[in-house]
Amino acid sequence: MLVIRRLLRRGGGPGHAVRGLVLALVAGTAVLLLPAAAAQAATAQFTPGQAWTDTGGRALQMHGLGIVKAGSTWYGFGEDKSGESASTAAFQDIPCYSSTDLSHWTRQGIALARQASGDLGPNRVVERPKVIRNAATGTYVMYLHIDDPGYSEAKVGVAVSTSACGPYAYRGSFRPGGFQSRDIGLFQEADGTAYLLTEDRANGLRIDRLSADYLSVAGTVALLPDYESPAMVRAGGTYYLLASRLTGWSTNDNVYATAPSPAGPWSAFRNFAPAGTNTYDTQTANVVPVTGTAGTTYVYAGDRWNPSDLGSSPMVWLPLTLSGTTADVGWQNAWSLETATGTWSGSSDPATGTPRRLTNSRSALVLDISDGSTADGGRAIQWTDHGGANQQWTLTRLTGNAYTLRNANSGLCLEVPDGSTTAGTQLDQWTCNGGTNQSWAFDAVGAYTSSTDATYRLTNLNSGLVADVADNSTSPGGTVDQWPTNGGANQAWTVS
Repeated sequence: MLVIRRLLRRGGGPGHAVRGLVLALVAGTAVLLLPAAAAQAATAQFTPGQAWTDTGGRALQMHGLGIVKAGSTWYGFGEDKSGESASTAAFQDIPCYSSTDLSHWTRQGIALARQASGDLGPNRVVERPKVIRNAATGTYVMYLHIDDPGYSEAKVGVAVSTSACGPYAYRGSFRPGGFQSRDIGLFQEADGTAYLLTEDRANGLRIDRLSADYLSVAGTVALLPDYESPAMVRAGGTYYLLASRLTGWSTNDNVYATAPSPAGPWSAFRNFAPAGTNTYDTQTANVVPVTGTAGTTYVYAGDRWNPSDLGSSPMVWLPLTLSGTTADVGWQNAWSLETATGTWSGSSDPATGTPRRLTNSRSALVLDISDGSTADGGRAIQWTDHGGANQQWTLTRLTGNAYTLRNANSGLCLEVPDGSTTAGTQLDQWTCNGGTNQSWAFDAVGAYTSSTDATYRLTNLNSGLVADVADNSTSPGGTVDQWPTNGGANQAWTVS
């Protein structure tokens, strides 16, 4: 489905806040403690792109998702687009929702209301509300994109509250550092240092450090190429910055860059979803880390606009894999999240426990270890399917959508030799060792909304490059290497 996005604005899409059930363990038995709302499942369930309603049955109005966690509760914010189309959109209010599982959301009220005039008046642009809490002042601070209908003002607005859901008191607007500001994001370090991510159309995507009270900008720490709808997250010692290309009303393949600090140096930008999927017809709204007893799941929250009825625009939330300097998101028709453990499972799982064949979509040849080698370093090629064990692969799920591929003939794992990050490096087999160069994310491509997905792009979690048949070869013996994602059929593999 072609999804349309508003000109000059690129961040928005129903976000969601939750009121969930509380799970208590009593003598080893799960007991549901019911809040005022109805009981909710211990495991959060997501069906990306489908209608998502609050506990009152109304479409969630969390476009341009802002989200903050207080205790065991998440609070979500967004643009209320009820009853609007792309041609009639104007500021109504910023609602607040609450949730304990990120799946069920209860509307708590209006966090920031429309005013009679000024920045928050009728016929104004007020977008992408982002909220963080300042521990030193005990204040919740909300940043927004503030503009006129022609997008000529290009400012940020600031509002504050002593409670997560508000109401928020508006403090006014400004151009950060004197520069334009359209789509925005916020990022907060564990030590409290906070950053404004802002698209300055004249110069690029800025990362600005906020003042100690978060109410103003202290200075720019990095200036990157001009992308919009930014969201930043830290995993381990690596910072990941997700953003959208500038394509007006059209969807696009969103991108990411990595760095050891917000000040950089930042890598080049590259896709984090299969090329040609337009990030599964979405645009980056936010990234939500969910940390539990067994690990952390990073949730990619994307917007998918319905321009004829913005209020019904579905949200698309998908698990995001972050590994080393690689970010990867793959489609799931349905998936579940255990917020207590920080783990997830999905519907798109190519592993069956029995050896599988991987057939290249361009050549119709299969992934093969040359000459039936059983030695470390045996080369990966494509070859005519003859049913040999050297063409059979056992997929073992590591975590999320990441797998190892063990050759049924040799017992060795498909890998990128020497942990290379160079495009064109031929894949081989090696003793399985758990390295990220032997870890492959399986991302659905093609008709990814189907319930019978069987074609995938394989992304190496060490290099961020994908399994590719070199030079689009259709000949037996063609080299299987790694290459940047480009949407080619030579990078698509059917698992059977």
